Amino acid sequence: MATIESSKWRETTGKSRQPALSALARRVLLYVLLVICVVLAGMPFVYMLTGGFKTNGELFISPPPILPLAPVWDNYQRLLSGESIPFLRQLANSAFVSIAQVLLSLLVASAVGWGFARYEFRGKRVLFLFVLATLTFPSQVTLVPLFLMTLNLGLLDTYWPIILPGAISAFGVFFMRQNMLSVPDELLDAGRIDGVTEWGLYWRIGLPLVRGALSILAVLTFLASWNDYLWPLIVLRSADRFTYPIGLATLNGLYKVEYGMILAGATIVTLPVIALFIAGRNQFIESLTVGAVKG
Repeated sequence: MATIESSKWRETTGKSRQPALSALARRVLLYVLLVICVVLAGMPFVYMLTGGFKTNGELFISPPPILPLAPVWDNYQRLLSGESIPFLRQLANSAFVSIAQVLLSLLVASAVGWGFARYEFRGKRVLFLFVLATLTFPSQVTLVPLFLMTLNLGLLDTYWPIILPGAISAFGVFFMRQNMLSVPDELLDAGRIDGVTEWGLYWRIGLPLVRGALSILAVLTFLASWNDYLWPLIVLRSADRFTYPIGLATLNGLYKVEYGMILAGATIVTLPVIALFIAGRNQFIESLTVGAVKG
């Protein structure tokens, strides 16, 4: 009898260990795959960070070393001193254009989205469908009409042709309209009873309730403007007015390419994006979890 019971105990413990081992193996395999993905995604950033401290000759060693063999500060010194390009001025130009575009985009997108979400008027559905239809056209299609308009208005080599078209976004209107539909009608009715104007309803009730959506739209608009290269290249003429993507591109010359300086500049311009994410990460997480229901 004891022998039978011991054999049954071994069978049950063996069966319970097998699922536990298989679950552990799956978890280990998952972590290994995640580590591999992190390494593959992070290697270009590591190469960028370390490349700014390498000479051009060291950048072309095969196989390329991960860490610089003899770290140098020459790339950063030449870049920040303005020896080749006025990089700090161009960085300030990009910051001005991006911030102006973000502020104007938030104002236009939220106001238009509020109108589509909270008011009824003739032709509303047709007009909103027209706004959505513009999302199907690639941005390159508008380059020639925008350039001709800029030329006729005498706005070449200014920032207005960059700020204004980028601030009027069909995606921003759609995004804000969808979020503003969640504003309770009861709050608006209570505000009207208290004598709040329609503008006050938008400014004092609507905007505070969708501040998460505003932060997300601000980040998306900032990134698009911060990294924009093609359109500023078309309308800007003088080096002092260039944004940083154009300035770094000028380091790619016909006879010499300053790879170390380009990587150093890419590292510097990445810092504001990282700082923006760190500063607003809590707001982003709250925005992503709005509407979540506990199980």
